[in-house]
Amino acid sequence: MTQAPTPTAETVRRLARSLFPGGEQPAVTPVEEGGTTWWVGTRHVLRLAPDREASLRQLRELRLRSLVRAHVALAVPTSVARGEWADGLSYTLDTRLPGATGEEPGVSAVGEADLAALLTALREVPVRQAETLGVPRVAPRSLETLRAAAVSAAGRLAEADEFDPARLAQLAAPAARQLGVQSGAAVLVHHNLGRAHLVVSGDGRVRGVLGWTDAIVGDPAEDIASLSAAVGAPAAVRAATLAGYGARPCLRGLWLARCDTLVRLADALDGRDETPLPVLRGRVLRAWESIMLERVTELPGEEAP
Repeated sequence: MTQAPTPTAETVRRLARSLFPGGEQPAVTPVEEGGTTWWVGTRHVLRLAPDREASLRQLRELRLRSLVRAHVALAVPTSVARGEWADGLSYTLDTRLPGATGEEPGVSAVGEADLAALLTALREVPVRQAETLGVPRVAPRSLETLRAAAVSAAGRLAEADEFDPARLAQLAAPAARQLGVQSGAAVLVHHNLGRAHLVVSGDGRVRGVLGWTDAIVGDPAEDIASLSAAVGAPAAVRAATLAGYGARPCLRGLWLARCDTLVRLADALDGRDETPLPVLRGRVLRAWESIMLERVTELPGEEAP
């Protein structure tokens, strides 16, 4: 099998020059070392698909963004140019949304309302239209299975003095089974609402959403889980509640996030995840922030307070 080429700075510069007629030569800077996403000047982002599968997903993302833009009030990037940067490998030149992403930006109370509007809008996107574009339908994950993986991970984290496994006792096995039952209809799920994909302004407002490549039709608790690790469990649950989600999907999303973050951190300590440890530790801290809902909601297998 032919190995896909690796984009170099010169490759990106040549491509950028071809996209800006009139002799303009915008500066190009990698968003992250060794990545395939580049800043082009101050107003654009160039994303290069590294393989043919990623090219197909990128094309699907461009179509999906057009669909969600009609429902989502937050800004969604617009592709101003697209084509192939190598044989069979696509690129898109997107508008750069104003605001910041990454591990630092915090979300204000008004920003939580922005997130609530996003979750509400995703529920309103016609599922059939999304599936017609190729967005896959994915069955809800087993929280019981994930809990078992988290219990094992918590043991490894305890040995490294990273986490107290007794905290997992809050999610008893019967509660995991109860929260695994999903009777609601599947919705469009962004599926990656991490800090890198939330564009936040200086006043804590959420102004835009990036990274629609991993979108699925499925369990809305997955987006609540992503937000729990990104902006903190209290803010995520408040946003989901404002969006009309009840206690069950909120608690399910909370525990998906808590279990996921433990597994990811343990994998990183064991050398199976290359995400920087401070980033993963931050996600654990945010997902494990206490929320009022879990204090007042009695789950099966727990004694009433």
